[in-house]
Amino acid sequence: MARGSGAVVVAVAVVALAGLLLQAPPAAEAAGQKKPATAARREDVPYIRCQVCERIAREISAQVAAKQQALPPSKKVPEIEIIDIAENVCNLKKQEADWMLRIDIVEKGDKLELVDQDEEGHCNSECKTIERACQEVMGYADTDVAEFVYTNKPSVDQLIKFVCKDITKACAAAPPPVPKARVPGEPFAAKPSKDAEMEKIMRSMEGIPGAPNMKMYSRDDLMKNNFGADEGNDDDDDDDEDEEDNFPKNLGKVLKNKGPQKKDLKQQVVKQIQDTGKKLKGHVSKVSKVVKKWWQGKKPTKSSKTEL
Repeated sequence: MARGSGAVVVAVAVVALAGLLLQAPPAAEAAGQKKPATAARREDVPYIRCQVCERIAREISAQVAAKQQALPPSKKVPEIEIIDIAENVCNLKKQEADWMLRIDIVEKGDKLELVDQDEEGHCNSECKTIERACQEVMGYADTDVAEFVYTNKPSVDQLIKFVCKDITKACAAAPPPVPKARVPGEPFAAKPSKDAEMEKIMRSMEGIPGAPNMKMYSRDDLMKNNFGADEGNDDDDDDDEDEEDNFPKNLGKVLKNKGPQKKDLKQQVVKQIQDTGKKLKGHVSKVSKVVKKWWQGKKPTKSSKTEL
């Protein structure tokens, strides 16, 4: 069961990402420029810690309010849902942390400021730096923050005070001045709307039961086959499972070897997806038959009933 669901999940992830692959590559990549850094700049965290803390409080307040609006006036947002928000608000893999994708870190004088953007941007070093600061601020305080919100229904200002001054001390002191020698961060690069939509779909599928192994592959991963390394190690896999495990590799081969005729990439990806869909369908049918036979074999016979 785990094996079959894992194969289906991998296929679903690749199918979903096919839309992303059909998009044009980032401008920097197309122009042959060096890719922007994607690691968090830990040295920048002290300069934005307080601002990030205030954003955390605002986001938790806004997300809880949105859930409350969807409920009847007589009902209250369950505490477990508030805990989920507080736990996930600093995790870029979760929808609750989407707010980080719409912020640019701008250097103004000897300070760093978080500036809101109208659309989501590519998550490079600045995005990861905000996530790092967010995680350092929250630490293990998420459940305490959730309990405070559930019990007191605080205003935004009250929640900012509780989170940033009372419990985390993130805003207890003014941030230090930014060194003049600091290397500026990368400029904010808006993400194509289709890419943003696809990534939201992937993040929303994170919590779906049976989909813990779903992975998100980048364009480079597919081109270089840098995925699926830990799969296919089962010596008991049958031929159908081997074919399923080879699907991502086959897709990477299609993308890498376009051939001299330069066939339409979309047609190649769609065909590969259709072929794999047929293989998965056949595999599911075989598994169903095996389970049926196993179940029939487990049913007690008349002789066994007599003996009992």
